[in-house]
Amino acid sequence: MAKTPDYFHGKTILITGAGSGIGRATALVFAREGANVVCADLDPEAAERVANQVIQLGAKATFVQCDVTIRAEVDAMVGQAISDFGKVDFELNSAGGALARKPFLEITDDLWERTYALNVKGTFNSAQAIIPHMLQNGAGVIVNIASVAAKVGGAGNSIHYASSKGAVDTMTMGIGREFARQGIRCLSISPGVVDTAFHNETPETVLQAFNDLTPMGRMAAPEEIAETVLFACSDAAPYMTADTVYVSGGLR
Repeated sequence: MAKTPDYFHGKTILITGAGSGIGRATALVFAREGANVVCADLDPEAAERVANQVIQLGAKATFVQCDVTIRAEVDAMVGQAISDFGKVDFELNSAGGALARKPFLEITDDLWERTYALNVKGTFNSAQAIIPHMLQNGAGVIVNIASVAAKVGGAGNSIHYASSKGAVDTMTMGIGREFARQGIRCLSISPGVVDTAFHNETPETVLQAFNDLTPMGRMAAPEEIAETVLFACSDAAPYMTADTVYVSGGLR
């Protein structure tokens, strides 16, 4: 929670991957705090649905379709967010995924490249597009969704994903350090296994193995990650930057 009452009221967050999972949960948590929410997603119907849920909670919201791997669409997304609300204070880069679970020797060039395009290039595009605006304002917070997979390696089913999330962590550290004296904070959150549609295609045996390895013995709820995003963006965390926060139930 923020130190200042109504800290988020009237401030604006831009969320990629807002149509489901952690992105959706974060949109609703920020709406609860009175923030304006720009819901961006590859699926425009999902983005609109979440925007309407934000509005039902009494906050303001707009939505935009965006493929974060395409820079022109990302630039248009940021432009729309600024046009709609005048200023963007926070950005959550939540769009991402493993695309497919594969043992290392079955990872194809195409799967590797698409995974990096979504998780790394998508985060790069979104951060690079918003930073000039934040520099102009003299402040801003960028939160990237990484993964505990970068720590454990993804052996057996998702080395491509784990590797890409390691790249997100490295990029986050670089951005955070480069702009630390210009009012911009950048950090990542590394969840463990989260109960979202991300795992709809994950075999039950793999999910059970994840739970067995997690000291808490369960998946996280997306809201548990969203509350961490809220704290990271708040005035209670002004010294947090260039690092990752593990919210993993002890898995690492």
